[in-house]
Amino acid sequence: MYDIIGDVHGYADQLKSLLTKLGYQLINGCYAHPTRKAIFVGDFINRGPKIRETIILIRKMVEAGSAFAILGNHEMYAVLYYLRDTEGKYYKKRIPKYQLQINQTLAEFVTCKEEFKSHLKWFRTLPMFLDFGAIRIVHACWQKENIKELQSALNEPKISKTILREIALNETPFAQCFWETCKGIDFQVPRNLLIFDDDGRPHRTFRMKWWDNPEGKTFKEISLESRFELPAYTIPLEIVKFRNPYPENDPIVFFGHYSLVEGFGILKDNVCCVDSGVSKTGKLLAYRWNGELKLNESNFVMVEGDV
Repeated sequence: MYDIIGDVHGYADQLKSLLTKLGYQLINGCYAHPTRKAIFVGDFINRGPKIRETIILIRKMVEAGSAFAILGNHEMYAVLYYLRDTEGKYYKKRIPKYQLQINQTLAEFVTCKEEFKSHLKWFRTLPMFLDFGAIRIVHACWQKENIKELQSALNEPKISKTILREIALNETPFAQCFWETCKGIDFQVPRNLLIFDDDGRPHRTFRMKWWDNPEGKTFKEISLESRFELPAYTIPLEIVKFRNPYPENDPIVFFGHYSLVEGFGILKDNVCCVDSGVSKTGKLLAYRWNGELKLNESNFVMVEGDV
């Protein structure tokens, strides 16, 4: 059976407390459970105070066979930070977000850069998703068409530099599949509509509930803990591009990514977000899956610590 653990983001103390609460023991420097395995949904790095310790802990568990881990968008940002194009130029100079996202992680590895490069190579070996039949795990969004595309393209032991360059530029259908899988789906508002954040800055997209059918819903109803002031009227169908909700008879899918402060947990009978926004709330969440076909609130385990 499996314990699905949300985005850790460098909060190693909460992670160790959670593993202990779940019954894992530290044996020869590695956490393990006699009958269960942990599954990490990605985003081990950035934000928290003990990023290096977090990576080492999770990597040891995966390499020892006591855990699985999938790739999160933050790990991918770290990989792309060091990526060069075919002319030897760094993508980070053209795409600043790859550097801005990982400054805190880089600071922890100033004196051990070779170790960090080893972790980057390991990140490239992590899967984008896991499908165990009765349960599925993805970092942000499970769309059948995207999963098929990724299965076809990512068939090597690690992600090749050719594919990484395609992902970095994000100009192809495959790159879009990749980023939707590890960052989710954004709703594009019409050109004549602007939405504003708390600082008054205009935006044209917001995160949407990809598992729900948007038909007949308002902008706010399909948004995911949006920080924007959204229109209250029903979305006109002609501007809805995404209409493929997660099927209610499909296996349970677990994901993280969204840093939900209030809405984490069971979202539908077979849809569960385990990212409880540890960097905002200090809370780290796990779901103990014991073979059930329908999610059960009593299976959540949570710890809380300092932010």
